[in-house]
Amino acid sequence: MDWFQIVMLALIQGVTEFLPISSSAHLILLPHVFGWADQGLAFDLAVHLGTLLAVIGYFYSDLRLMLKDWTNSLLGGPRTPHAYMAWGVGLATIPAVLFGAWLGVSGESQLRQPWVIAFTSIGFGVLLGWADYSARQARTEAQLGLRGYVMIGLAQALALIPGASRSGMTITGGLLLGLTRKAAARISFFMAVPITLAAIMYETMVLVTNPQPEPWLDLGLAALFAFVSALAAIHLFLRMLDRIGMMPFVIYRIVLGVVLLAVFGFG
Repeated sequence: MDWFQIVMLALIQGVTEFLPISSSAHLILLPHVFGWADQGLAFDLAVHLGTLLAVIGYFYSDLRLMLKDWTNSLLGGPRTPHAYMAWGVGLATIPAVLFGAWLGVSGESQLRQPWVIAFTSIGFGVLLGWADYSARQARTEAQLGLRGYVMIGLAQALALIPGASRSGMTITGGLLLGLTRKAAARISFFMAVPITLAAIMYETMVLVTNPQPEPWLDLGLAALFAFVSALAAIHLFLRMLDRIGMMPFVIYRIVLGVVLLAVFGFG
């Protein structure tokens, strides 16, 4: 991989990981446009590490309190709002882990077809737009019950279908449960931590069992650019969310899906 390819893929991964526009749709279209080969599992691990560090860094105060209060609740302490959110996020992670284990790498690869990604990008994008338009948007994340976390967790599990967008599905689930846009986005970001950590652990296990020489400088550069772009995407997304809503992302997803169908067809 040359440096242009590394930087472009890392930037795309960092930006699209936390915006409701499907990173898989972009990562299948970009190599096709430039004629690039698959970036490999080690590269995926590096950019996942970069995006994980970005979300942890941005929400460090919240995540620290969640971890602290969750630990205290395990030791018999009070279940504070932060402890409750930590239990909810952990509970919401289970459906995606179970669905991912059932689907497996081969199942995900079979679904990673351009026409599948195009239709999921369009279909779930329209659902996101409808949720943003029709939802009450009156509840904060502190008002979300454990049943609500499970519902959003099920939405996150569906995001394992390429093109659905993990961020898009979790925000859609939050909006349908009456959360405000910012509350739905914050829950989505909090839920990104355990599921991304699980992906990193899995990718590490695969790499350890099949060791190969890796270009560590390239991987470090990819992690850095993914970190910086993800950090910027999170900040700008939260600042602009109430002003622009979800409609620009819905329109973008529909256009992207149409482009994928135009480029790849149903092959």
